[in-house]
Amino acid sequence: MSLANATQWLAVLAAIVTASVGIAVWFAQKHDGLRRSFLFLSLFIGLWIISNAIFGFVDDSQRYPIALISYAFAMGVAVHSLLFCLSLVMGNKLRFRRQVEIGAVGYIVGILATIPGIVAVGVSGGKIEAHVVTLGLYGVVLSVYLLAASIVLLSARRRMRYVARQQISFVLLGMVISSIAGAFFNLILPLSGEYRYVQLGPASTIIFVGVVAYVIVKHRLFDIRLAITRSIVYFLILATLASLYFGLAYSITLLLGTSLLSAGQMTINIAVALLMAAMLQPLKRFFDRFTNRAFYRDNYITEDFIRRLSRTLTSTTDLRGLLQRASNEVSTTLKADHASFYIHSQDDRYVSAGTEHYQRLPKADAQVLDEHMQMHDDAIVVTDLLPVHNPIRRLLKSHKAALVLSLRQGNDNVGYLFLGDKKAAGYTQRDLQVLITVRDELVIAIQNALSIQEFKNLNETLQQRVNEATKELRASNAQLQRLDKAKDEFVGMASHQLRTPLTSVKGYISMVIEGDAGKITDAQRHLLDEAFTSSERMVHLINDFLNVSRLQTGKFLIDKRPTQLAKVIEQELDSLATTAASRNLTFLYKPPEDFPLLDLDESKIRQVIMNFADNALYYSPEHTNIHVKLMSEGGEAIFTVKDAGIGVPVAEQSQLFSKFYRASNARKQRPDGTGVGLYLAKKVVDAHGGKVIFESAEGQGSTFGFRLPLDKSHSIHHANELEQ
Repeated sequence: MSLANATQWLAVLAAIVTASVGIAVWFAQKHDGLRRSFLFLSLFIGLWIISNAIFGFVDDSQRYPIALISYAFAMGVAVHSLLFCLSLVMGNKLRFRRQVEIGAVGYIVGILATIPGIVAVGVSGGKIEAHVVTLGLYGVVLSVYLLAASIVLLSARRRMRYVARQQISFVLLGMVISSIAGAFFNLILPLSGEYRYVQLGPASTIIFVGVVAYVIVKHRLFDIRLAITRSIVYFLILATLASLYFGLAYSITLLLGTSLLSAGQMTINIAVALLMAAMLQPLKRFFDRFTNRAFYRDNYITEDFIRRLSRTLTSTTDLRGLLQRASNEVSTTLKADHASFYIHSQDDRYVSAGTEHYQRLPKADAQVLDEHMQMHDDAIVVTDLLPVHNPIRRLLKSHKAALVLSLRQGNDNVGYLFLGDKKAAGYTQRDLQVLITVRDELVIAIQNALSIQEFKNLNETLQQRVNEATKELRASNAQLQRLDKAKDEFVGMASHQLRTPLTSVKGYISMVIEGDAGKITDAQRHLLDEAFTSSERMVHLINDFLNVSRLQTGKFLIDKRPTQLAKVIEQELDSLATTAASRNLTFLYKPPEDFPLLDLDESKIRQVIMNFADNALYYSPEHTNIHVKLMSEGGEAIFTVKDAGIGVPVAEQSQLFSKFYRASNARKQRPDGTGVGLYLAKKVVDAHGGKVIFESAEGQGSTFGFRLPLDKSHSIHHANELEQ
């Protein structure tokens, strides 16, 4: 065989291999942009190779159109080399429209190359004459695309992590070697009139294909097991069906003494075809199981693994137990020989846990690994992908670690996950991606467990102090309880002792005002009215303190009786009319007609009404109205007192009904308040099964009131009395 024939057949072989690799890669995952880009590159390389091979098989008179087509395919190789490199760097972010824009110039030049007179002008003397100027323009465009592809890979290589950097480096090397060979054999030599070796240019792409195949196998650029598996399944199905068909055909022929292809045996032929069709799916399922056992012993469903790992990470808060369970789950799913965690803990300590027979990483080795990770910022380190003389490779080999996942979140280095050798094939790109996916969840779970462990350690450290402090607190608490009890007893006793003389004072003042001790002047009446009002306020205050004391001692009882609430409100407002007039304030109240009877503790409800109305008097500006309303709505009696006073600051509203609490602006305006009125009001309303109403805006006024459930029986009874 001559050298020319050898190069031609080498070119054909390169075309078949290139196209097969591209189809296998694409077939494994058809919707992946990178795989699709590699498919187009492989097909254009194959077409370029075939066109040049044909160029060697035909005579000189037929080479002219073949050369034009070869130029077009070569431009397609250059364009799709750039698109493949961009997809390798950008992934699925490279949109189809952007691909068309990037390749537009190359497509146009490639199309023009097929038009006679643009690139090759004719055939003379058995040689194709090339137009140097236009061919030079073609060569410039071709070179720009190939150079751009190299620049894309070079710039991306600097910022990629180790595995991706290795992939890009090998792809770049294969592309540069193939481009140089192609340019030499298909551009430089043809310009000098030498066309005998044009097949060597496309054939040199076997170097690029070989490098990509090496990256696929060694550096896991693509996982093509699925394509191989499907191809084997389809081949086995076709082979089995063909064997069965010819076996049945031969058997029937022997039995019947006639051929299945004769018209008389058409029915039997159809029956055999239907039988083959019925056997298609069972055969496919059988061979699927067979190939899965052969190629996917280590297969797993990513979503199921993530779900199981999530359940494992939430099953316990004990750090060591968590690490052991997570190690077992990861090693079982990824078919790792062993798995273990090294976790940095507080006070320069660490926690190590894993599957059985894992090797504990010494702290000194962990520090060396920390320095490497900080320097390279790698998420995953695959031991076999490290340079042979790299100290980290030797360190990991000594601990039988095939892979290390850095458990990092931001700038915090939590620790590492170590995996031993994979029991089946090596770790795939999919395995690495799954580990990256679950890394954040691992970090969060470990940090939570660390926090809980630190909290437990802190509890143990402080337990003794707490015990000692508890003794002191118990003694102090007992003393406080005694003081509180003494205070309650004093308040109760003082209130009881003060109420009797105050009642007498109030009664005597009332008698003097009514003229029982003789005629009094207007000035005297004014002074006596003030004294009567003050004594009345003192009586109310003493009643409040008595009720507080009763609440503390459990003697606060509600004595409910049928009560005309509308009348009670009117009476209480009338008792405050003099005070309101002295402050130039007016109560606006219209008693509702036919308001139903309510089961109430009248004296305590009077205190609530008095409290709300009295507060409105003291905190409202002069010459304003205080709106008092009573109505029934939705099976409830609703009572409100609305003023235009100082209001309550938003930040203090939640504490307003606490015992002895007063808002800051209220303390400034009325320093003599006690802070028990609203506290008692809420207790009384709650004891009646009602709810307190409160709305306020600082500087705009407040609304106080309550909602009480209406007693239906009393409502019916009241209605019957009105009818009678």
